[in-house]
Formats: sequence, structure tokens, C-alpha cells
Amino acid sequence: MVAAYFLLRGAHNLRRSLNVREWIRNPQAHPDWMVRAGMHCGNAPFLIPTDGFIGFLWDDSFRPGHRHQGIDIFGGTSPGQTPIISAYDGFLTRLPDWKSSLILRIPNDPLQPGRQIWLYYTHLADAEGASFIVPEFPPGTVEVFIKSGTLLGYQGNYSGDPDQPVGVHLHFSIVLDDGKGRFRNELEIRNTLDPSPYLGLPLNAKQNPDIIPTCANAAQPAR
Repeated sequence: MVAAYFLLRGAHNLRRSLNVREWIRNPQAHPDWMVRAGMHCGNAPFLIPTDGFIGFLWDDSFRPGHRHQGIDIFGGTSPGQTPIISAYDGFLTRLPDWKSSLILRIPNDPLQPGRQIWLYYTHLADAEGASFIVPEFPPGTVEVFIKSGTLLGYQGNYSGDPDQPVGVHLHFSIVLDDGKGRFRNELEIRNTLDPSPYLGLPLNAKQNPDIIPTCANAAQPAR
């Protein structure tokens, strides 16, 4: 199953794919690759949302024509073990049919005041779709205010197909508002933002071909 996951990534980001495979096989061998939930890198506004290795970056290409809309953080554990927290204060929604996903509305973008943005979290379920989202946020939750650092759930490997689970990780992205108070379609990169300045890390694939993002490589966020 893991082999199939890496085949989907293809040769377009081979170095990162090999690093992710190595991390999943033996995370204890690479403690220096790890980020920790709740950390601030530099003076970036967002907390790191989970423990693990940031294996795939924003604008990575997994196949021709595809552009990754966020970052993938691999916990190096079994499903349901690695906690995920809120990266910022906001209003949480879980649509009625969402098994593994949550979205957090931030009314005032800390890097562009006056703009509303959304934080999208997914893969919080096991391969069969059993949710790892905490019971406080059941399907149908709408606009519940939470503080940064609030426990949301745990990393999983849900892909929508029980026969093709992904590696255990969190997919995290920053989604633009549609101007009418709703989030845009996260599946299109044009609807998402480069998370680098929000997390203080080199998370843009085109600008970072080979640096493993950790707080040791933190950058100051653009103002």
C-alpha cells in the first residue's frame, strides 16, 4: 500500500518521495527532520499543527499537471496516534459528510489584515473512514470558536479507498475566501496560499528543492 502511495508521487519530486519513504520506515533515525506541534518557528503567526516530518510542500508536483495545494506532515506513527492541533484562533466547521476533514475560518489574516482565510485539515481517519476527529467536533459542526493549540484529532491514512490508503499524515493548507464568506475549492492551488510565511518555514517547492523544513531553517514572515 505504501509503495502505491509513492508511485502516485512519481519522479517529479523524487528526492522528497525518497525522504518520506525513509522517514516512514525509520523515523527514529532522523530526529533532526522533525517539527513539533505547538512550536512557533521564528515570529511566524501560526503554530506547527502536528508532530512529524514535513515531507511534501506547497506546489510540489506528484504527476504531470498536478500542483500540491498544501503541506503533508508525516507523524511516523500508526493511524490515530499523532495529535493534531489548531494552528491559530478561529471558527471551526465540519461538514456533515466529512469523515476526515475540518476547516477553520480566520476572519482576520495575520499577514494581510482585513482578509479572511481558512485552514483546512484532512486525513484524520483510518483507511476505512473511521474518524480520528475528537468527539467535540461531530459531523455538522458549524462555526465553533476554538483557540490556537486546541486538540482537533489524530493523523490517519484515509484516502477514500480502503484498498489504497495513504501514508499516515496530516494534509494542511491555507484556503482563500470566495468573497462571500465561504471557502474556495481547496483542490485547486490557485485557491490556496503559500504557507511559508505563516509557519516561518521554507515550504514552497519551487523555492525549496532540497532543504528539509525545520525550525532550524525558520524564516521571518513577510509583512
